[in-house]
Amino acid sequence: MIYGALRWIAGVSLHWFYGDIRVVGKEKIPRNVPLLIAVNHPNALVDSLVIGWLMPRRVVMTAKATLLENPFIALLFKAVGVVPLRRASDEAGNQVGQPLDPGRNSSAFREMLQVLKENGAVLIFPEGTSNSKELAPLKSGLARVALQARDTAGIKSVHIVPVGLLFENKAVPGSVVGVRVGEPISMDQWPVTGDHVALTSELRKRLQSVTERADLPPQLSAEPPRQSTIRTAAIRLAAAWGRFTHRLPIRIARRLAMRISTDADEPAMFTIIIGVGLVLFTYAIHLTLIGALAHSFWIASLYLVTLLAGAHWAAFEPHLKR
Repeated sequence: MIYGALRWIAGVSLHWFYGDIRVVGKEKIPRNVPLLIAVNHPNALVDSLVIGWLMPRRVVMTAKATLLENPFIALLFKAVGVVPLRRASDEAGNQVGQPLDPGRNSSAFREMLQVLKENGAVLIFPEGTSNSKELAPLKSGLARVALQARDTAGIKSVHIVPVGLLFENKAVPGSVVGVRVGEPISMDQWPVTGDHVALTSELRKRLQSVTERADLPPQLSAEPPRQSTIRTAAIRLAAAWGRFTHRLPIRIARRLAMRISTDADEPAMFTIIIGVGLVLFTYAIHLTLIGALAHSFWIASLYLVTLLAGAHWAAFEPHLKR
């Protein structure tokens, strides 16, 4: 339930900053099999939100363990089920002059294998760090997990799905996000004698095909609406209400985010974080006023539903005719 609520919030809040999120190749994502989702990492936290919202199933995220130093993020990770990874670059900084522990991520690997055993999906950024330029050299961790899942844990039908994220201009409000899904790698068909170096090399080729040699997906042409006239009118009304009730807090959030950002990774992330806080604050004001006027819990609850419905359709109504 918590994951579903956060996934919905991510989808709505991403549309507070970006004008469109276009997806190509979603039909290539295998269903009802264990997945390792390999994604390039051009835009920090926003990348995880985009993948979490787009995937039609629950996704277990991975993130650098240093983020756990923030108690709020640590609590959020625990609620959502994020697997922390201890990166070599972070460990080297903390253990100057000491050899790195080769088993530092053994517990994380076990968690990921358990997810795969349960037919789940795990998101991994194989570059290891956020990188706005061309695809960085891939770490071998994802390939090791995939091989361990097949050869040691005996998990069948594991697939690695390469996904490329492309941003028209990640720091500019109203710009476009492109998502391209590449050809999956079936571990059942991968050579039994294959090693993690060869698998990492193949994964890099497939990620390059959906990032470095790819353009933003084109905007899909509109189709005649299939909804009934009454439903279409209701959605348009809800979307208009949502834009009216959310325009001010989102506009303030965007301006504050642009003002405090120091690099291109931050405007969208700050807009989402500040926007969620301001929207919740305005909801509290709305409900306080409605409660004072109506003196009814049920009327206040119904009003809250209209606010949530407005937020939803303000974000997604423009995409219904595609």
